[in-house]
Amino acid sequence: MRSTEVFDLSTPAGRRLAWWHFQLVDHAFLRALWSNRDQVAPGVYRSNHPSQRRIARLAAQGVRTIVSMRGSQPTSFNLIEADACQRFGVTLVSHRLSAGDLPPRAELLALYQTFLTAQKPMVIHCKSGADRSGLAAALYQIMICNKPVAVAAQQLHWRYLHFSNGPRGVLDYLLTTYAKAEAATGISMLDWITETYDPVALTRAFRAGAR
Repeated sequence: MRSTEVFDLSTPAGRRLAWWHFQLVDHAFLRALWSNRDQVAPGVYRSNHPSQRRIARLAAQGVRTIVSMRGSQPTSFNLIEADACQRFGVTLVSHRLSAGDLPPRAELLALYQTFLTAQKPMVIHCKSGADRSGLAAALYQIMICNKPVAVAAQQLHWRYLHFSNGPRGVLDYLLTTYAKAEAATGISMLDWITETYDPVALTRAFRAGAR
């Protein structure tokens, strides 16, 4: 099955194809017994991509919102998640972040608005719950909970399977760069993103060896 397969959940055959694609190509079977779940703040959790069964359990536990970092393209995993959220009465909010590239300013500002408006309890997830979820969780702790960057940066940690000694270290570099700006000027994360954040320049500096 191709990763670009077109899926139609309105037919039994299309639903089966999407399910198998989700299991095998997106590796959902590996997440069946492992959620990579942890608490970010009261009423806010992070995890890997939930299955239909896990969404049903989350709904039964009172979860009101699922925030996906995987975008809203009509992929098998997105369609299955949207279908399950609709069936179990959970609001799904989608943002598109990358594990190895810094998000555009507009995406981070939109994510901040989700943090402010989403009903809790809520679960933030990406595919494995390692990189994109870690960045989102760190931003939540800094922007909403007012935690120090050094504390929030622990959301990007090897215990969640995030490793900073490679391309995905650019996410850590975002936090490190902001921490230096905050120490120098006292600027808030929201103002820094709005006024100063430049993902292209940061990526260039990171790839040139800045840390």
